[in-house]
Amino acid sequence: MGKALMIQGCGSNVGKSLLVAGLVRAAKKRGMRVAPFKPQNMSNNAAITVDGGEAGRAQSFQAYAAGIDFHSDMNPVLLKPESTIGSQIILNGKKYKSLKAREYYFHKEKFLAVAIKSFRNLLNKFDLVIAEGAGSLAEVNLRKSDIANMGFATELGIPVIVVADIERGGVIAQIIGTKEVLDQKDINLIEGFVINKFRGDQSLFDDGVAFINNKTDWKSFGVMPFFDKAKLFPAEDSQDLKNSFGTGKCVISVLKLSRIANFDDFDPLKIDKRLKLTFVEAGSPIPADTNLIIIPGTKSTIADLNFLKCQGWDIDIRAHLRRGGFILGICGGFQILGNEITDDQGYDGIPSNAEGLGLLDVQTIMGKEKNLGKKEFISTVNGKKISGYEIHLGITSGNDCNKPFATLRERKDGAISSNGLVMGTYLHGLFFSDEFRNKFVTKISGNEKEENVYFNDNIDSILEEFVNVLEENLDVDSMLSTARNI
Repeated sequence: MGKALMIQGCGSNVGKSLLVAGLVRAAKKRGMRVAPFKPQNMSNNAAITVDGGEAGRAQSFQAYAAGIDFHSDMNPVLLKPESTIGSQIILNGKKYKSLKAREYYFHKEKFLAVAIKSFRNLLNKFDLVIAEGAGSLAEVNLRKSDIANMGFATELGIPVIVVADIERGGVIAQIIGTKEVLDQKDINLIEGFVINKFRGDQSLFDDGVAFINNKTDWKSFGVMPFFDKAKLFPAEDSQDLKNSFGTGKCVISVLKLSRIANFDDFDPLKIDKRLKLTFVEAGSPIPADTNLIIIPGTKSTIADLNFLKCQGWDIDIRAHLRRGGFILGICGGFQILGNEITDDQGYDGIPSNAEGLGLLDVQTIMGKEKNLGKKEFISTVNGKKISGYEIHLGITSGNDCNKPFATLRERKDGAISSNGLVMGTYLHGLFFSDEFRNKFVTKISGNEKEENVYFNDNIDSILEEFVNVLEENLDVDSMLSTARNI
């Protein structure tokens, strides 16, 4: 059995995911076989696992940092929000059922057992497993049914390091207040704390660290400075998406739908120096200088079609098309571009039918079974290979499918309008294929000179830079030494 430790936070978005990614890379560089783990995740940003399932995208990036294949054991329970009160539940990479929030808690024992089994599978294969909590460990109103934070840690006796975000303000109260509301059984597992996202002269906070240490008796593992390039790493929550990336002349505008999903599709576009990538917020118009509008994936296609129209984006899209601009719909965005979406049984939300934007001569019928898996195609747009994945409900057909977005022998994907300006595809992750992306950007920008930008080389160098900052500011050896056999 390998050893384990767990990183938990005083709140959401305090930097747990990135810290785990940095720690697993640091452990790997020390010669350890290390894996990430998150018992329960809530995100519509999923990735395909090596065993053919789906799990949280943050854990996929952590697996990349560890240099290992991404497996569904690394995030055995995934909640994909479908509404403000309910989520689709993914267990071990496969769809289980949709549950309302109150219904979820009646399944705690089942979900905890699933998480423990996956965790032990990893312990049997790796020297070290670094687990990540979800949200705040101080949500005492949920403690009885918790499997994501101290509920999981106490079940197995996993040592915990607490992370707090100083950028939010009140970091001293975050940590001390967290200890005040925890039961002694939970407190006994906490080894210390990390202050994250500090800006400026860290010595100015020495007294703050000493005060926290005196009040909690928890060890400080250090103060981590704000790492601006973290915005280029995969975002787990749509609230983490910044409005704009880059200053290039070619403008790509992604509509930030209310239930936007798999928005890591656009990570390679964030670091492409030729581009200015903008996530268009609700209530804002689509910039008139846009070269390409992207309608992204969504967890609820008809709901987000209505959301899109409520923003007036359908009017902006038609104006953009009249100016000769390009439009790309990915997954749910592809379905939105069609003539009609039929969901009589409510597989994708409330039973309903909807008239699409009518920019592609196709129609979609929702079905019960999810199309899921890694795919490879050749783009008909530029003849380059695309390695991506599908993760969607519904079957789309129609005249424009006769001019597909991509093909491979007898298989076809997506559709392209007769004028070539409107494109739809079910392929997520298409921009990670460097040759396709480079050629595609050349096409939409109208620039005859093609440039080559390689995503993995860039993202790996940024990850290495982050790990160096981690090693310089945190006592990484002490943090890793808190791990114990479970």
